[in-house]
Amino acid sequence: MHIHEVATILVEPSVAQRRIIEGFLKEVGIADVVWVKTGSEALAFIHKNSPDLVISAMHLEDMTGTDLVQKMRGNSVMSDIPFMLISSETHYRYLEPIRQAGVIALLPKPFELRQLKKAIESTVNYLDPGELDMRHFSSEDIKVLVVDDSLTARKHIKRVLINMGIENLTEAENGCHALELIENNFFDLIVTDYNMPQMDGQELIEHVRNASAQASVPILMVSSEHDDSRLAAVQQAGVSAICDKPFESDVVKKLIERIL
Repeated sequence: MHIHEVATILVEPSVAQRRIIEGFLKEVGIADVVWVKTGSEALAFIHKNSPDLVISAMHLEDMTGTDLVQKMRGNSVMSDIPFMLISSETHYRYLEPIRQAGVIALLPKPFELRQLKKAIESTVNYLDPGELDMRHFSSEDIKVLVVDDSLTARKHIKRVLINMGIENLTEAENGCHALELIENNFFDLIVTDYNMPQMDGQELIEHVRNASAQASVPILMVSSEHDDSRLAAVQQAGVSAICDKPFESDVVKKLIERIL
C-alpha cells in the first residue's frame, strides 16, 4: 500500500481545523478524506465503509476521542482500524487510555508536516509491514508471548505481529500469568508492557532473567512509561529493547529482527 491509497475519515467539529488538517493531508499525498463532526457519525460511516485510517480530535460534540477509539476497539468490524489523535490535550487521564487502545500516533495541536507524514507512514507500515527478515528460522515458527493487562493493547500488538507473519502467539494479562506460561512453555520472544497489576514488566524481566529456565529469551518492552529512572531500572534488569506506546510498526519490526 502507498500513502495516496490510504482512505481516511477525519472526525473534527471545527471547520477551520478541518481545512487545516485536510490541507496537510493533501501535502503528504492523501486526497481520499471523508469529514464528519461527531463520534456517532464516524461510527456509522466506519461500520459501512471500513476506512484505512481514522483521524480524530479529542473533544467532539457527543463524546471524546478516547470514547471513540474504545468503541471502535470493542467492535469486531472496527477493532483493527488504525486510529490517530490530533489534540492539544496533555492530561494523563485522557491520553493514557488512548495509548493503551493501540493508536498509530498522538499528534499535538499545532503539528508539523513532518510529524503527520511520519504518522501516515506508520499507518502504511501497520497495514502492510511485510514479513520479518529472518536468517535462521521462518517467522511462522516463532513462538511469542504477549503480556499486557489491557485487552485492546494485546489485540493491537498481536495484529502487528500477525501482519509480520508471526502466527504462534500466546497472551498473558499480567506478569504473574506470564510466569505460569513461561514455566510450562518455551518462547522465542516475550513482548511485555511495563505498568501492570500484581507484577509489573520490570519484575517480570527480573524473574525471567534470574529464576527461569529461559533466562536468555529476548524480551521487548512496549510501554508508555517515560520515567527515566524506571526505564534505567528496566535496562538494568535485562530487557532486550524498549519501544514507546504508541509505537511505529516498522520500528517494532526492526527491533524484533535485531534481537532475534
